[in-house]
Amino acid sequence: MTRLACQAVRRRGDRRLVLVLVIVLVLGAAKLPVERKLSAVHRQEHFRGVEFNLDLREQVGQLGFIAALSGFRSIVADVLFMQAHAAWERTDWGRVLWLFRQVTTLQPRASLFWDMAAWHMAWNASVAAMNDRTQPRLALRIKAQREYFALGKDFLERGIKNNPGRPQLYESLARLYKEKYQDHARASEFFAKAAAIPGAPSYDKRFSAYELSYCEGHEREAYQRLRQLYDTGENERLPTLITRLKFLENKLNIAQDQRIPDPAS
Repeated sequence: MTRLACQAVRRRGDRRLVLVLVIVLVLGAAKLPVERKLSAVHRQEHFRGVEFNLDLREQVGQLGFIAALSGFRSIVADVLFMQAHAAWERTDWGRVLWLFRQVTTLQPRASLFWDMAAWHMAWNASVAAMNDRTQPRLALRIKAQREYFALGKDFLERGIKNNPGRPQLYESLARLYKEKYQDHARASEFFAKAAAIPGAPSYDKRFSAYELSYCEGHEREAYQRLRQLYDTGENERLPTLITRLKFLENKLNIAQDQRIPDPAS
């Protein structure tokens, strides 16, 4: 290409750049009052700011990054979510983690994304780490497993901060404490927090009492809560509730005339 041709190309490029900057400035000025109102709503709704950083720019490409900046965050997040699903199918856990961090940054009010991210880390990736045949040392496999537990817990804790009125995330954190940490006290605590949210499923209150019944030193409180549920009617008299009540009646030496009837054989 000749020198004159190069100069012409540069001039055309400069004109396009100036045009793009003018358009951005005009649109920015027009959107400013609207975005101020949106910012106020986001603060009210516990919306955490989206981090439009170089990592996100490199991942979604120029067009995707512009789309995110232009208000199409949900579309970009959905694309990244599908990429995360593909990475999960390849068991590429590092990429799954990275993509879900971007997805939850773009859409912090979508509780499904936080829940799925935690599930992939604390359940799928942790199991893969424990069964990793390329790592012969058990101690290192356990260490990797626990790191994935912690990543799942972190996703749920941050998801709750962004969605304090969604019982599903409290439930998932309660299950994580129960199944991965065997921490029944914390599991009971978060099932109780879920139960306190308007519209939460009725089983959250029951599950909180179940978990408390496994906590040493809390048998009396657990018994009272389970007995209260039992006394509300037949709908609560489920096999697990009756089993736990019978266990506590024996452990606490409840008087025979105060015990619930034995289940029909």
